[in-house]
Amino acid sequence: MRNSPPIPQEKGASELAKRAVHSSASGCLLASRALKLRGLRERKPQGATLIWSKMAMDVTFLGTGAAYPSPTRGASATVVRFEGESWLFDCGEGTQTQFMKSHLKAGRIAKIFITHLHGDHVFGLPGLLCTISLQSSPATNKLPVEIYGPLGLRSFLCRILELSHSQLAFPWVVHELVPTPDQCPAEERKELSFVDGDKVSSEEVPGKTLRLDPLEDSYTLVDNSQFVVKAFRLFHRIPSFGFLVEEKPRPGKLNAQKLKELGVPPGPIYGRLKDGATVVLENGTTIFPSDVTEEPLPGRKVCILGDCSGIVGDGAAALCYGADLLVHEATLDDAQADKAKEHGHSTPQVAAEFAKLCKAKKLVLSHFSQRYKPAGQTGEGDVDVMELKRQAERVLGGQEVVLAEDFMTIDIPMKKVTIASPN
Repeated sequence: MRNSPPIPQEKGASELAKRAVHSSASGCLLASRALKLRGLRERKPQGATLIWSKMAMDVTFLGTGAAYPSPTRGASATVVRFEGESWLFDCGEGTQTQFMKSHLKAGRIAKIFITHLHGDHVFGLPGLLCTISLQSSPATNKLPVEIYGPLGLRSFLCRILELSHSQLAFPWVVHELVPTPDQCPAEERKELSFVDGDKVSSEEVPGKTLRLDPLEDSYTLVDNSQFVVKAFRLFHRIPSFGFLVEEKPRPGKLNAQKLKELGVPPGPIYGRLKDGATVVLENGTTIFPSDVTEEPLPGRKVCILGDCSGIVGDGAAALCYGADLLVHEATLDDAQADKAKEHGHSTPQVAAEFAKLCKAKKLVLSHFSQRYKPAGQTGEGDVDVMELKRQAERVLGGQEVVLAEDFMTIDIPMKKVTIASPN
């Protein structure tokens, strides 16, 4: 775990950034050259060989505060990064500024996941997309930036871009999750028949409407050669979701002695067996990967929960079981439990009990009310944020709990042992 200090901006950058004006040709907000967001990354083509052995994976917190950005904490935004690609989870107001202050590059964002549609989790998205667009060059070979979130997210983005006459210079697509009625109080449910608005840009790619899989009690969002991403249901004042990012098992090591005994010649055949392909030698012998490889190494697992006072169904606990990193909100301390529940939020006790249920290896608390300040910065009415850590650790029997801070990065090391599945 490390804290990456904010990257100093150029002299006068903050003043230049304030001079953003409305563009006419692109329709996006023109940020100054002080906004150094890189262009969209050329992504690895499908079918490219994967290099698993040394793939780094980490999680960086860009915003850890609740309700609104403050001088000490940005609004909700978390980045999971691997192989140079970044996935953004939530995009509160000011997220693009947090990117500029960090070691991350917004142009590396390939996927965006929105937990729910409250402003402190989504108001930063249109501006971030427009600024990335401004800093990128149009190209025909770029894969779409994929955006996942609750039903209504597409309409939110389309209407803002349409009303501001904004067009993005890269392809993008919104995939919407259809919530179930039990994810929020009955009085908060709204009819969303208006969400299928007209397409506002030639760069928008038609997205999918994703519904709950009743057997798995989850939504499958991504399933590629490296990762599976699933969403699970949470209870909040409006429908909210959590996300599982799970790396697929990595191929086990080749057994050199076994290869020699079977007469497999060194060369490209080794790579094919390592990649899971069955090969036939010149003498007609069929070699299966399982004949010459050790057991696969289990992949890493990160779970990021949106705002919630609890989970809905059994999917969340099953998906988060054995998580290497579990990020859970703790908006208020345990003494404010009734108030937290009334507003659809969690306390350290709620977060720790869920982590204990899931046997998570590391619990990270985030989304703190602005009343919680670091030691030495508390004023009248403020509370030392360390109290939240102490409360959660008591539930976990002393297991260390991490308090998220803006620009904190946590490395996710590769696993070497298999975790038993829950009964």
